[in-house]
Amino acid sequence: MTALAEIGLIGGSGFYEFFDSADELVVETPFGPTSDPLMIGEVAGRRVAFLPRHGRDHRFTPHKIPYRANLWALRSVGVRQVLAPSAVGSLTSDYGPGTLAIPDQLVDRTTGRVQTFYDTGTAVHVQFADPYCPALRTAATGAARASNWEPVSSGTLVVIEGPRFSTRAESRWYAAQGWTLVGMTAHPEAILARELALCYTTIALVTDTDAGIDEGDGVTHAEVFRVFAANVARLRELMVQAIAQVPVERTCPCPHALDGLTLPFELP
Repeated sequence: MTALAEIGLIGGSGFYEFFDSADELVVETPFGPTSDPLMIGEVAGRRVAFLPRHGRDHRFTPHKIPYRANLWALRSVGVRQVLAPSAVGSLTSDYGPGTLAIPDQLVDRTTGRVQTFYDTGTAVHVQFADPYCPALRTAATGAARASNWEPVSSGTLVVIEGPRFSTRAESRWYAAQGWTLVGMTAHPEAILARELALCYTTIALVTDTDAGIDEGDGVTHAEVFRVFAANVARLRELMVQAIAQVPVERTCPCPHALDGLTLPFELP
């Protein structure tokens, strides 16, 4: 397929009006259908493919998102760099709702998700010490600062299975490890992107303080959506600025993630 886009954006509600005009594209993959058709258009002079992570009607809970189909479809239309905004909880009272965070590490605490494309045939072991693309993290950080939204430019995001929120004991345990953010969707997105030699970074909007960090009734679905909705216009504008700063040439390590490895099938 001729490249239709170079940058991928995996997001949620509030991003459907991201383009002035866009083409909708259904992409078939070996891993089933994507969360929704891709929307492809131009942003800041770059060709961008947007994919609603949970589906436009938010029908996919975090543990049911078709992560493999989503990443495969983005690569198949030409995407090589992926920005992934998401809502997260904070594991420290220093980061309140409305904080923007660009983590540099993640911890996988999911239990039932397929997190590899290479589960049959030849074993493929991909390096994952640093899960996020340094060039995309730099672009996102620079865009945030230029937009007067000073980000937390490092930290560890622990990804839980969901769809339930954490107990107080779990939150306190995560915080005691030195982890700073908690979410439900950044994994396996990050490792699947690496297995396709894509650049990938999470851009996290803190919507709540997790249950065990501050006293209170705990996290609620309604509160998460309220805070996200209050910040989504600002986050959408930040994504435009970040897209403009994404390097045209990939000089980061990500394109070489599969060098020297024997793959059981050809990538799109």
